[in-house]
Amino acid sequence: MPWTLRTEFTFDSAHVITGYDGPCGRLHGHTYRVRMELTSGRLRPSAHVRRNIMVADFRTLKWAKKDVMAGGLDHTYLNDLPELGDDTTAEVIAAYIHRKTMERIRADLEPGDDGADLKLRVTLWETPDSSCEYWE
Repeated sequence: MPWTLRTEFTFDSAHVITGYDGPCGRLHGHTYRVRMELTSGRLRPSAHVRRNIMVADFRTLKWAKKDVMAGGLDHTYLNDLPELGDDTTAEVIAAYIHRKTMERIRADLEPGDDGADLKLRVTLWETPDSSCEYWE
């Protein structure tokens, strides 16, 4: 793929891993760090510029860093998200961020563009030295 778009950001959230026998089974929080890497074989328009000059808009990739009241994950209780519920491990959160990001990217595509060449890799750090990668 000729282009790879990369961005990183953080957000703060709390969660409980229900049924976990240990500290993660109690309410606690993290400053999550996220790296998005989106590859594409061509340039496209975005919701903010309608010319073929972007892989995607950085604003689209950084949705999760927004406050929960603005549709992001910052300062949210992750267990309240219906798609996560009690399953708030780094693996499940990374897959959730991937899925929601791809939905946003696809919403920006032109009619007839299936985005088949777009490949997204999400890396989520729960702590400075513990991370999970998810991609399809």
